[in-house]
Amino acid sequence: MMKKVFVFALLVSLTGLLTPQAQAGNKRIMSVQAAKVLAERALVESVYGLKLRATESVEDMVAASFEGTTESKTQALIRGIRFEEVVYDDAKDVAKVTAVVALPSITNIDGQELDLKNKEFRRVAFATSTPSQAGPLKALRAAELDAYKQLIKQVVGFQLESETSVENYMLKSDSVKTKVLATIFMAELVDYGWDDYGDAFVVLKLDVTEAGSMLGDAVQSAVPYIEVTGQGSSQDDFTKSKNS
Repeated sequence: MMKKVFVFALLVSLTGLLTPQAQAGNKRIMSVQAAKVLAERALVESVYGLKLRATESVEDMVAASFEGTTESKTQALIRGIRFEEVVYDDAKDVAKVTAVVALPSITNIDGQELDLKNKEFRRVAFATSTPSQAGPLKALRAAELDAYKQLIKQVVGFQLESETSVENYMLKSDSVKTKVLATIFMAELVDYGWDDYGDAFVVLKLDVTEAGSMLGDAVQSAVPYIEVTGQGSSQDDFTKSKNS
């Protein structure tokens, strides 16, 4: 009798494991692993730095004519990263990972030796295995690159070109272009999120005094740190209106 009861209990247990709600799969694993890789990239960009090229242009003062492109590149050998928080939303198939690293010293992307004094850097990244859930995550990355661009504009500067033509007292044409080509490093994540419209924002901060001391240079700045906010969207309103 006891043997029959044990066999019945075992079958019930196996049946529970095989139900759709409890089935094991690779979606969660892949989403989490992708988030870890993206968090690792974020740390490399913060600590070692990234090269960024960006251009913006506005024609005839019309927002619809605005064109902006931003490209980034980074590369480094890094070790010692640990993941302090791994969260997975099963309903949305979105993974959130917090990566942390503390390094004594490094050679940054420009080949400069930095004494980090084991300063701890922390970055957060999201990823999904479901394409329909990727929109807000893409917007967040766009906001991150926009923040890097804004930071470079304030720290390094940018090139501006403008041409305006007036004929018979009327504006005939107006063109403004800005160009950015520089590297940035030691930027720290202060805040991030999404507004009610679904647009993303990322706040980055650069401690100017600290960065200068690590480089061994006296950095001239009227403020101890520079903080910027980048923005990103998951939807192109202008393309949408053209196609409707």
